Amino acid sequence: MDMTETQQRKATPLQVAKAVLSAFIGIRKRSAHERDVVTITPFQVIVTGIFFAAIFVLSLVVLVRYITS
Repeated sequence: MDMTETQQRKATPLQVAKAVLSAFIGIRKRSAHERDVVTITPFQVIVTGIFFAAIFVLSLVVLVRYITS
């Protein structure tokens, strides 16, 4: 496998976001999972997961502060 094959098989940020968000919700199709295993790297999943988790926590903090004020 050379560098061009690796670049072609890399998932787009939108594909990674869809995979991470569907994992957060718990809804995954087997075909989507099998496609994502080939194209998404662990680094992409970790970075995207941390990003969406931070957005989720921050939105909860803002919501609680809004409700309690």
